[in-house]
Amino acid sequence: MDLKDPVALTQALVRCPSVTPEEGGALTLLQNTLEAHGFEVHRMTMREEGTPDVQNLYARFGRQGPNLCFAGHTDVVPPGDEKNWRYAPFSAEIVDGVMYGRGTVDMKGGIACFVAAALRLIERRGGLRGSLSLLITGDEEGPSINGTVKVLDWLAAREERLDACVVGEPTNPCRLGDMIKIGRRGSLTAEMVVRGRQGHAAYPQQADNPVPKLAALIDRLSNWEIDGGTDSFEKSNLEVTVISVPNRAANVIPASARAVFNIRYNDNWNSATMRLRLREKVAEIAAEVAADVSIELSGTGDVFLTRPGPLVEAMRAAIGEVTGAAAELSTSGGTSDARFIQAMCPVIEFGLVNRTIHQVDECVEVADLVQLSEIYERFIEEFFDRE
Repeated sequence: MDLKDPVALTQALVRCPSVTPEEGGALTLLQNTLEAHGFEVHRMTMREEGTPDVQNLYARFGRQGPNLCFAGHTDVVPPGDEKNWRYAPFSAEIVDGVMYGRGTVDMKGGIACFVAAALRLIERRGGLRGSLSLLITGDEEGPSINGTVKVLDWLAAREERLDACVVGEPTNPCRLGDMIKIGRRGSLTAEMVVRGRQGHAAYPQQADNPVPKLAALIDRLSNWEIDGGTDSFEKSNLEVTVISVPNRAANVIPASARAVFNIRYNDNWNSATMRLRLREKVAEIAAEVAADVSIELSGTGDVFLTRPGPLVEAMRAAIGEVTGAAAELSTSGGTSDARFIQAMCPVIEFGLVNRTIHQVDECVEVADLVQLSEIYERFIEEFFDRE
């Protein structure tokens, strides 16, 4: 196998069944590949009580700064019923110029493209003006507890810094070169419980039904205009995702009712101010509808924005040279591990076309793998030449 060929390397990675949190051989393949080409590779298993162990990898070529990092994940979501797939989900079959398989786009293809680009560039130039590193986790598609966050802590303990980072998540909606992600909205999840008093449905005066009160809370929160957006981000929004009542009997008024919702917030807020405003809003509505409410909040990453500068411009230039496209700078979409990395260094996201991620018959154009690897190779040169 030619390890400098992103197509062959993508196939090899996809054939490793690394469904979260299983390593599946993917990190071992990368370790062997990188060590054979002069990278110093560290494999680490991160643990936390109540969560599965997760294997991660950090590799670096060179010891001088700046340290340009490529971040990604080899874990994938389950394929579901394999009978629904046109080709076996871990076969990486290529048919009519398209490779099928779980992880082809999200995001083993991106990893293969960067690794192949790095190996070609190192072979061609013999060295770099700085260092190249890879931070590859095995739980991005899972709870994201024993992956990137803990590897970043490990790096900090070693006093090893990242100076800039590209996360190779699929960012393009239609064509390669459409979009670079330069920021993400923050994410806050809330579990809200309304407490009532259980009773017989025929005697409502002897009970306190929490369901109508929860419904009123949900209605008002769903129609809450949190803000009007900013120059860099769209409006913040709140979406109810779970409603449940611990009751199966049709003639029993329940003692409680529960809802879960998620807020994606822009840079009008940070984690602390959004939490405070949400609690105030819930308390305000609860008083209006006479509801006894408790709320628990959890966040999976704060809002961030990487403003145009050397990192962004190097990527835009590389995309333009290879594809001719003028990439849009965007903060749309969900979250990625960039939300953790941004605390250490400027970070952007650029990868493949995201139309089929997490779907049956996830697939990638072989030509896109070749072109993305060319973009990454040109980007690395652009980045170091600008330093």
